[in-house]
Amino acid sequence: MSRTTQAPKGLRNAGNYIDDRFHLAKTGKKQLGKVFPNHWSFMLGEIALYSFIILLVTGVFLTLWFKPSMAEIVYDGSYERLQGVAMSEAYASTLYINFDVRGGMLIRQIHHWAALIFVASMLMHMLRVFFTGAFRKPREINWLIGVALFAVAMIEGLFGYSLPDDLPSGMGVRILQGVLLALPLIGPYASMFLFGGEFPGEDIIPRLYMLHILLLPGILLALVGAHMLILWHQKHTQYAGKGHTEKQVVGTPMLPAFAVKAGGFFFFVFAVTTALSAFVQINPIHLFGPFTPTSITSGLQPDWYMGFMEGALRIFPNWFDIDVAGYSVPTGVLVPGLVVPGLIFGAMALWPFIEQWISGDKRHHNIADRPRNAPVRTGMGVAGITFYGLLWLAGANDILSETFSVSLYATTWFFRIAVIVGPIIGFIVTKRVCLGLQRRDREQLEHGYESGTIQQLPSGEFIEVHKESSEETVHVLESKAPISRIEVQALDENGVEAPSSRGLMGRLRLRLAEWYTRDNVSFEDVRPHSGHHLHHGAHEEEHARAQDREEATT
Repeated sequence: MSRTTQAPKGLRNAGNYIDDRFHLAKTGKKQLGKVFPNHWSFMLGEIALYSFIILLVTGVFLTLWFKPSMAEIVYDGSYERLQGVAMSEAYASTLYINFDVRGGMLIRQIHHWAALIFVASMLMHMLRVFFTGAFRKPREINWLIGVALFAVAMIEGLFGYSLPDDLPSGMGVRILQGVLLALPLIGPYASMFLFGGEFPGEDIIPRLYMLHILLLPGILLALVGAHMLILWHQKHTQYAGKGHTEKQVVGTPMLPAFAVKAGGFFFFVFAVTTALSAFVQINPIHLFGPFTPTSITSGLQPDWYMGFMEGALRIFPNWFDIDVAGYSVPTGVLVPGLVVPGLIFGAMALWPFIEQWISGDKRHHNIADRPRNAPVRTGMGVAGITFYGLLWLAGANDILSETFSVSLYATTWFFRIAVIVGPIIGFIVTKRVCLGLQRRDREQLEHGYESGTIQQLPSGEFIEVHKESSEETVHVLESKAPISRIEVQALDENGVEAPSSRGLMGRLRLRLAEWYTRDNVSFEDVRPHSGHHLHHGAHEEEHARAQDREEATT
């Protein structure tokens, strides 16, 4: 005889009180029953969310002792090596957090490591979304929100990195001022406005502090909230598999399974971040000393997510600086500082709409693509990663030169050439690899997988026995969409040129669509294999055809 377990009376009364006023019971039951995919890659976004929570909590702790002031004082704190040194109150208060606040250095390092993990997990999450086509309709808006989140997070990290007013952060602010000065016409005015006068002034740290703890976190919170609400409404995409369709989601329900898994994963992320902070030193500002405009250092790099801009600034030549109407335009700073980031983020934001325009595919997509089944998209993604990665490495060209005893000029020229040639090679190689994998998938779907067992036919020929793939594998292989869905038809059913193909843009679209689908391997005429027997029969048919050809030749 079964017994129904009731919630405690206090909880039931509280629940009834809320439901009588807001009528949330029915809606809440439906929403909490939502299912989430089980694949590990979907947890990359969770890491970003949990890191953001850690950032907010530790950031509140740090604001209690940090003084965002550039007023000059003479340090007399517990760190003896800097006693008697003139420095800003911002730098002195950071030293106070490190050496005088109980657990202060640990919290500051947790905050810094969480920022690095936050941006890294966002980047990996966006790469997963891009390579699986999860940005397609109806999720274009959420993709744009993700791109905005990534850009704002990088700016937020840059401003936070600059607050301690130590030597590396001061050099970063100096680069920021240089990029502002490179703006045509308005550059000097923008610099004077931000810094409150000549560099470094006394206003930059308080202004960055307000942006870092108020404006940018508010924007991030709004974007994260919008991202989560849209995700909750549209649900996740899911990988191809048995029972997975465009209209049916398979996974773990929100309560209790996914909630328990997500809660445990949060503490795992927090534990890893804390362990890194406890055992791996990061940004030891007490070793660098306070920033002074006359000081310079070498061997130091910005946080990893700003490395690509550092590399662009280092390798971009100054041959193209121009004068327009008496105004100097230093392209050697303007292009790497603003144009290159604009191209990267602009391409990321526009790609869903470019792909949709080329393909003409405006259907809803809830099943994620396998990267190999979209070779052009995957190739473009790898080209972008190659471009970004080479710029990132170029940001350490001096360290690479010293480490490997190579001329600094040689490394600079290598990266200048590589950032142009490397993405092209990456695209071509990736596309060919994807097409090769498609052909292998077609072979496996048609003939089964190679078992490693060798069998001799009655004719004396040796063949390898192919075995039937599992039902799950067949579902995955058959998930490749027909190529015709992304072809632009030049003629309608009456043989008349379609309006979409007329004019310059229409013909450009036709050429791009043909390039996008030209080499794609079609699975439309393939029927799932029946293991060894089908493959055996195929060999016998081929043998019979060979005999017929020999007889015809004779």
